[in-house]
Amino acid sequence: MAESQSPLGRTFIPGDHGNSAAGVGVTLLERKNLSIIQVTAWPDTIPTVLTAIGSATGLVLQNKPGLGRVAGEKSVFGFAPGRYFVVSATPDLESRLRSAISPELGTMVDLTHGRTVIRISGPRSEWILSKLFAIDFSEHAFPIAYGRATLHHDIHANIQRIDDETFDIYVFRTFARSFWQTLGHAAEEVGYRVE
Repeated sequence: MAESQSPLGRTFIPGDHGNSAAGVGVTLLERKNLSIIQVTAWPDTIPTVLTAIGSATGLVLQNKPGLGRVAGEKSVFGFAPGRYFVVSATPDLESRLRSAISPELGTMVDLTHGRTVIRISGPRSEWILSKLFAIDFSEHAFPIAYGRATLHHDIHANIQRIDDETFDIYVFRTFARSFWQTLGHAAEEVGYRVE
């Protein structure tokens, strides 16, 4: 898989920023070299498609809204009825999914070059994200591996919780630079590190 040029451009400035005198509240980074496939199951094929995703990735899902799985660089999560993001650092993800999911079961769209994945982690990540999205980011309302589809003004985002303090945010590449700057502004008061 060839590495694509980052849409963040000159706004990606590694190092510590904002009010980091008392420590860094969050770390921001762009996840690269990922395959991102959106799978949509027909209403009567959801259980079969979930089984197929599991056989192609090793990540077994239950048929519950938002439910997901994370294992290292692989993840999968539902964000709407019958719709799933499947993510891996392997270039053959789409071909493995296509061999497991026939057109009679659902559809697939490769979003690899259409999305940017921004990871926010650290003790203040829930708080920073709550400033931008009308979602309860506490772990009881947004458990580990679950996903959500939401908006920040006109910027659509899919968000998956990776662990206690880490979230991956999927945004359209065309909005990535603007959203990255917005995220940095939101994190300034707690200090943030760009890696």
